[in-house]
Amino acid sequence: MSKSLSKRISKATTKSKPQRNAPMQQTPDEEPTIAKPTTRVVAVLYDGMLILALLFLVGTILTVIGTLLTMNTGTDSSQAQSLPTWYQNVIMTPSFVLTLVAFYGLFWRRGGQTLGMQTWRLKTVNNSGHLLTWGQSFKRILAACLMPLLFGIIGSLIGGSRAILLTSALLGWVFNYAFCLFNRRGLAVQDMLSNTITLKMPKVAHEGLWRGFRNRKQSQNKP
Repeated sequence: MSKSLSKRISKATTKSKPQRNAPMQQTPDEEPTIAKPTTRVVAVLYDGMLILALLFLVGTILTVIGTLLTMNTGTDSSQAQSLPTWYQNVIMTPSFVLTLVAFYGLFWRRGGQTLGMQTWRLKTVNNSGHLLTWGQSFKRILAACLMPLLFGIIGSLIGGSRAILLTSALLGWVFNYAFCLFNRRGLAVQDMLSNTITLKMPKVAHEGLWRGFRNRKQSQNKP
């Protein structure tokens, strides 16, 4: 990423919210801005469909493998069995987590954009304006899971049912982005905890997902 873009990112992250009585000013087309929470949520929902498909594929493969390795297959539905708890906790759950980390980590590290983010010209970088490393990607994912986890724990203590647990976790996920409305810089919870930021890129600086992959690969091959 160029130094000029890094400077513009630094300028964007230091902008405060406009005062209530201040005249409205349009952002120049060549300046990246902090992504709005609504746009970010829509991009996550776009990616969610692809992530669900990946998790379904991984779950199906692991279920077949687990059935062959740990159970005797029957001949009718009355002989159906559930996978052992240890297999679900030790094999399947970590595999789902790794799938999620690999999905976001690969896209963020290579181009700063997932497929959903590309649709809305969003780009995730660190505070220096560079693409994330694997460590920074993992830290951001953990930061994004913190509030849903805390809200889920509170929900389990209050009610204990699965519906309450899932609802509480969903509220925690919403809180991540609702926090942008109260933060002076417009940052989400995961932005602050991981020292990263998601920007709305202007058309003139938006290079696209595949071009970002290609440019990064070319820069790595240079001596």
